[in-house]
Amino acid sequence: MATYPYRQNSLQQRRQMSTDPHNELRPHLDHYIGIDVGTGSARACIMDAKGDIVGLHSENIGLWQPQTGYYEQSTTDIWRCICTSIRTAMNQHNIDASTVRGIGFDATCSLAVFSHDTDEPMCVTGPNFDNKDGNDRNVILWLDHRPEKETAKINATKHNLLRYVGGTMSIEMEIPKALWLKNNMPPEMWDRCKFYDLGDALTHMATGNEKRSYCSVVCKQGFVPVGVDGSVKGWQEDFLKEIGLEDLCKDDFKRLGGVDGVNGEYLSAGELVGVLSEKAAQDMGLPAGIAVGSGVIDAYAGWIGTVGAKVKLGHDHLDADFPKNDVSQAFTRLAAVAGTSTCHIAMSSGPVFVNGVWGPYRDVLIPGYWLAEGGQSATGELLKHVLETHPAHQEALAIAETYNTNIYTYLNEKLLEMQEEEGAPSISYLGRHFFFYGDLFGNRSPVADPNMRGSVIGLSSDKSLTGLALYYYGAMEFIALQTRQIVETMNGNGHQISSIFMSGSQCQNDILMRLVATACDMPVLIPRYVHAAVVHGAAMLGVKAASTDKDGKSEPLWDIMDRMSKPGKATYPNSDPGEKSLLKAKYKVFLEQCEQQQQYRKDVDTAVAGWKK
Repeated sequence: MATYPYRQNSLQQRRQMSTDPHNELRPHLDHYIGIDVGTGSARACIMDAKGDIVGLHSENIGLWQPQTGYYEQSTTDIWRCICTSIRTAMNQHNIDASTVRGIGFDATCSLAVFSHDTDEPMCVTGPNFDNKDGNDRNVILWLDHRPEKETAKINATKHNLLRYVGGTMSIEMEIPKALWLKNNMPPEMWDRCKFYDLGDALTHMATGNEKRSYCSVVCKQGFVPVGVDGSVKGWQEDFLKEIGLEDLCKDDFKRLGGVDGVNGEYLSAGELVGVLSEKAAQDMGLPAGIAVGSGVIDAYAGWIGTVGAKVKLGHDHLDADFPKNDVSQAFTRLAAVAGTSTCHIAMSSGPVFVNGVWGPYRDVLIPGYWLAEGGQSATGELLKHVLETHPAHQEALAIAETYNTNIYTYLNEKLLEMQEEEGAPSISYLGRHFFFYGDLFGNRSPVADPNMRGSVIGLSSDKSLTGLALYYYGAMEFIALQTRQIVETMNGNGHQISSIFMSGSQCQNDILMRLVATACDMPVLIPRYVHAAVVHGAAMLGVKAASTDKDGKSEPLWDIMDRMSKPGKATYPNSDPGEKSLLKAKYKVFLEQCEQQQQYRKDVDTAVAGWKK
């Protein structure tokens, strides 16, 4: 590992302090702060120099839904929650603010809008676009689906940059949302707007600097790094003009972040954006001057927080004593960041194009390397929906409460009881004749069709807890089989995935993890910090920023991940040939359900063409 002057100086200072008799009772420690802004909350993680989380706190953030399909937030509210989380985590664990060396941010890929003249939030709520309620709602959330027409217009261009977002730009991305604002805002307001990915807005609020993250602009805003496929300025002027955003091309794309090296600067993950400003430091209860790293989209922080773990396959646990990881090992590791939805992120040494998978994206995490992002539109949300819409839901909730547990744990126990009662060889045997296809919220990957929906073969009139448990199992099996579909599609186009590194609360579901491992026929690795893998990754961005020397060089991100990632545990595929054979047959049916639904819709659309006037 290279030695950097910043780290060397820090080590020398620590050694001096450890030998100073006045410091024997209070040894000097370095800490780093990770900030994760998710859909529903902002979390602060305090990490020590060994990579251990020593403080954690979260605050719920506001979410407004002014009408169906609209989802809005406020950077003012988000910032307040971030600062409260930092102060609380620091105070609860008695951490000296003077020991904080670096801060890293991750956030959802949402569009944040400010005025370029006053740097104040610009309201995104139509039709009046005012802040009469005082909530400063200037964020259009990733799951906001208002720009349907704008998204269709963008994809109709067939522009070459769409190759780098899986063939079509998603309604979840930020350019369609900006176009919606232009089409609906009063012109005098539109002319004042400047645009950020939410993560970049937060580093701007922390430092006052306008630097942008490659992760933000490349993954979600149509930026193609200079040198890729003939890109000269990163932003594609002909594309923006064709879709009607020619205003954003003015002054070398200043309102989007500018041109790198001309009037803007773009950074890979964790590179130094600047230092904490006096105002931001006061808000956070920290000293000014702390290094702030370039932020990433939340799922990419999950990649940072998981795939660097040392792995020695063949053991029951990840082996912390295994020799140092090489970055090439990341090419075989799929990060699956599971929450409301699930993102699947893989790295490669060169560009790999996969229809229905976003990317390939260069430089977004480690300079020179490429990332691809698949995903399932709903996983946690699917399980929640299946339970809440079943007649036995309230009964199951009540029973779970009597056992002082949650409904998912109770239903897992119910499935184990059913297996024992039937003398079944495995839980999957219980659902052998139940075929559940669960794209209730559309398909993100690899079909990339927002109109996909669910289907069930084997539906019965069973309204009991047993029926609920079977439905719940069917949803878990669907999640596992669709994960296999995504992995096979990615590997079939050039990726080399042979293991899955999970994060998120779904990691605690042993039945689901075993299903994913067996369906995909590869180990699933579960991190030590199941609930905090994403924010742990954000803290590592703070480490990288703090390692920056006077020449602008910093410790490689992969070396930080290798040094600070913690061992977890592994779930291996079931070796029972019966279950393997069953899931192989179920996967064939799964693919047929997927393909036939698309064909059925085409057939019906042809039949009714011209009927509706």
